[in-house]
Amino acid sequence: MAVSLQKGQRISLEKDGGGQMTQLCVGVNWGAIDTKGFFGNSKKEAVDLDASCATFDANKNVLEVVYFGQLRGQGIQHSGDDMTGDVDGDDGLDNEVIVVNLEQVSATVDQIVFVLNSFQGQDFKSIPFASIRLYEGTPSRVDTVHAKFDIANDPKFAGSVSMIMGKLYKKEGKWKFTAIGDTTADKKLEETVKTAQTTYL
Repeated sequence: MAVSLQKGQRISLEKDGGGQMTQLCVGVNWGAIDTKGFFGNSKKEAVDLDASCATFDANKNVLEVVYFGQLRGQGIQHSGDDMTGDVDGDDGLDNEVIVVNLEQVSATVDQIVFVLNSFQGQDFKSIPFASIRLYEGTPSRVDTVHAKFDIANDPKFAGSVSMIMGKLYKKEGKWKFTAIGDTTADKKLEETVKTAQTTYL
């Protein structure tokens, strides 16, 4: 049963049968916006949300940023840039997925922060559906959903175009996940990463 993410909620990466999850996915799913044309006919307005993550060492220095312009990091793989969103309703698949293999992440990485930016500056509340989920699986296969945010329908995300989704962090040699779910005033990815660095580590 997926946990509906709450701000500050910590999620154990321990598996039910024992042991730690070694690979997890952070996926973002969203839809194009319905707009009315001159003659009452509807058309779709493309929505370009960008899921990204930044890795930090124990001194809070940025090590890598994985995003649509840099799809691969050490132990991290981005599925690629989706610049439209689902145009025919929710297909149940995530439009962008960041896969983290915790066994391959550099030993110098202490925290991994996941962020979301609306590239064209479209307000989260104007998007018909948009959600973030943390799950085990691959970009094309969902095995177990551990947690989920609904950013299109939750009023706390209205009026914003960027947010800090959550972070992976090491504690006593084990990885844990904390849901953050805070919007920021940032417009660009670099600004959002800086906010993560100064406020959320």
